[in-house]
Amino acid sequence: MEVKIGVRSVHRELVVETDLTAEQVEDEVRNALAADRGGLFALTDQKGRRVIVPVSALGFVEIGEGESRPVGFGGTL
Repeated sequence: MEVKIGVRSVHRELVVETDLTAEQVEDEVRNALAADRGGLFALTDQKGRRVIVPVSALGFVEIGEGESRPVGFGGTL
């Protein structure tokens, strides 16, 4: 699952590939937002790296599709 995280005042977004489902990612976002001020939003990617963003800096979280789309010109004849 691809998750894009927008951070306020940063022009590039963070892209995290995680094994979580869309529902699990959404639950993580909701739990982070429901926490007291100073909360953190954290995800672990498929390689075991942890991404942690302060909730106060979150601009957006975009939860992508679970399957990747084929790329190229591999059409059938």
